[in-house]
Amino acid sequence: MKLPTYLGLLEKSESTLAESFRQVARGHGHEPDVHFICQTLAAQCDDHQQALKPVLDRYGEAEVDDEPARLHADGLSETRSGPLGLLRDLQDLYLLASLVDITWTMVKQAGQGLRDKELLDVVAACDGQTTKQLKWLSTRMKQAAPPALLIAK
Repeated sequence: MKLPTYLGLLEKSESTLAESFRQVARGHGHEPDVHFICQTLAAQCDDHQQALKPVLDRYGEAEVDDEPARLHADGLSETRSGPLGLLRDLQDLYLLASLVDITWTMVKQAGQGLRDKELLDVVAACDGQTTKQLKWLSTRMKQAAPPALLIAK
């Protein structure tokens, strides 16, 4: 069974996304909505990791040799400056959140195949929040795009 590979990917991706949200919150603290909402979304990712623990305990995590190369994404190690920097950082967060979202979908499919109610309950709670994270990021990018792309600085 390869489910542990995807559970490990999911746990690592949630951790990477949480730290990336925190990085953007720190780097764009002059944008109060970005700062506070990114902190809130990072805490949600932390909660998702906690919710996954019983599932990881039950199914285990993949051995290092069992995980395909490139089955992860790097987080944001630094933030960019200015309006265009904010837009690019939000776009990077969107890409990371998309990875988390589709990984939840794959884990849900496995949970349905296994008829694992506990796993499906975790997916339902966490995936719904990830969808909301993506919606906020999309909306915030739409708001940031005009000043970043049309105003010369």
